[in-house]
Amino acid sequence: MNLTISGHHLDVTPALRTYVTTKLDRITRHFDQLVDVKVLLTIEKQKEKQGRQRAECNIHVKGSDMFAESSHADLYAAVDDLVDKLDRQVVRHKDRVQDHHHAAPKRLM
Repeated sequence: MNLTISGHHLDVTPALRTYVTTKLDRITRHFDQLVDVKVLLTIEKQKEKQGRQRAECNIHVKGSDMFAESSHADLYAAVDDLVDKLDRQVVRHKDRVQDHHHAAPKRLM
């Protein structure tokens, strides 16, 4: 899995980097066939304080791409919400990919 964490209008500190990677481990526990993960953390220059800090993530898995974004007043809360959204998408994708067809029962004669 290729993981890219970048920041826009902020420096990505080692503490923030480890926080994001530990949260993304939850997604890899559910679905380990992730090819590429790109996380973008931004601080928007808005007048209002609500929803200033935003986290976005693009996940590339075999067959599709997934995107989620979240904004909150606290960047750590935005990352938590982002991982919750991505986790739901990944579980839904895994459920669709799995083979749900069962073999037909053999006939007894």
